[in-house]
Amino acid sequence: MTHATELPELDFRPRMPRRRDVPIGCVGAGFIMADCHLVAYRQVGFAPAAIASRTPGRAQEVAARHHIPRVYGDYRELLDDPSIEVLDIAVPPDVQLEVVREAVSRAGHLRGILAQKPLGVDYSQAKEIVELCQAAGIVLAVNQNMRYDQSVRACRRLLEVGELGEPVLATIDMRAVPHWMPWQERLGWVTLRIMSIHHLDTFRFWFGDPARVFASVRPDPRTAAKFAHEDGICLYILEYDSGLRAAAWDDVWTGPAREGAAADIGIRWRVEGIEGTARGTIGWPDYPQRTPSTLEFTTRRRGEDWQRPRWGEVWFPDAFAGPMAQLLCALEDGSEPEISGSDNLHTMALVDACYRSAREHRAVAPAEILAE
Repeated sequence: MTHATELPELDFRPRMPRRRDVPIGCVGAGFIMADCHLVAYRQVGFAPAAIASRTPGRAQEVAARHHIPRVYGDYRELLDDPSIEVLDIAVPPDVQLEVVREAVSRAGHLRGILAQKPLGVDYSQAKEIVELCQAAGIVLAVNQNMRYDQSVRACRRLLEVGELGEPVLATIDMRAVPHWMPWQERLGWVTLRIMSIHHLDTFRFWFGDPARVFASVRPDPRTAAKFAHEDGICLYILEYDSGLRAAAWDDVWTGPAREGAAADIGIRWRVEGIEGTARGTIGWPDYPQRTPSTLEFTTRRRGEDWQRPRWGEVWFPDAFAGPMAQLLCALEDGSEPEISGSDNLHTMALVDACYRSAREHRAVAPAEILAE
């Protein structure tokens, strides 16, 4: 086994801000906030200072668990707290625009906002959120946290330093049954805006924006018994002008794994380049068990052996420190966050292009969406 210390160029950890005590106001007290954001923030020394939730009792419980000093019965009261410099929003996507509107209209002391993915219900709402923050002079970052999974970030580094050469083919194979959120039923969403958005953003993180995408979807039989939806099992191919092809199949059915058959659960990815190949696994499906994601790579320069660096961090919850860290760094430096709202518009457009492609049975250029 090759240890990570022998490959310093693959360091996947996010850059940390010089100041970690910036007061953060947390809107939402559900699983993502309570078990991911706040756990990761505590691990790296960030400073959540206040929390609000539509369920005050839940906010009290989460505040006590994470030693947050102030609890507000309404998020608007939190926005009026002049000590809060950064807002961390973790609410359903159809509520997010409302919270941002209130934030930019009421909170002149706010410097930055970290918003959840998806950034609103579609590209149009995402664009409005970005424009609202720009007009208010608030720095907006988006919590596309899969970019901070160690194997994803280390693969990006392999591509940056040329270990793999020109990329030829990339794939992500997800066979997993996520924990669905109650608000998905009212929105009629299952996979594209919830899970596939991670993989589409990862492809953008690795390779940039594709020229076009072709998507095919069908309902997930298990979830279809609960509510109507179109985007259950999703397959899509991204075409790049360079000739690169990237494809994923996001299978949240995985066969009758919850109905008595044996389960075959996991997420695997692979990137093939002219000079080398990288492959890996994403440990998230084992949550709450801590299962680190993995990376292996082989190159013509290094010989026929597979290099196998290993790290102890996991996507859920450790990677959630990355998006907040890059927002705080951007505020210190006066720069754009790594996952800025403007950048994330391209991911949102790519997701909308997948919906359009599936409905119209044709390849769709994200530029079509961006032009609207």
